[in-house]
Amino acid sequence: MAELTKSSPQPPSTIALPPNARLSEKLIAGEAIGLLDACQIHTDGLVMMSNGAAATQAAAVHGFALRAAAVGEPVTLGDNFVAQYAAALTPGAPYYLSGTVEGGLADAASTGGTKKIAFAVSATRVKFLPISL
Repeated sequence: MAELTKSSPQPPSTIALPPNARLSEKLIAGEAIGLLDACQIHTDGLVMMSNGAAATQAAAVHGFALRAAAVGEPVTLGDNFVAQYAAALTPGAPYYLSGTVEGGLADAASTGGTKKIAFAVSATRVKFLPISL
């Protein structure tokens, strides 16, 4: 399994969200969250990075951070959009929640990240799939 390394992720103001993209706004970060990190809304209502190391609540993905946020800052989660993410991607390749990099993507399923959550649409861009809850 290989982890995707973010390289020059797309600035948030330039991400074009289609009309059917879902947004979860007015959320608060419970930890430092990076741009485009896979996130879950924890039982305390705070947004935390998702982690596929185990098949637990932490492996839930409720959306992807549309901007970086420090602890206590507002964060917006979205899904069903395309953004620049990494380099040397294989178009059509599926990506799953990483079991080793919190909030990250990997090219193979992890213990908790068994469902495809994204795929490459070009050598640098990823389609973040709609989240079905």
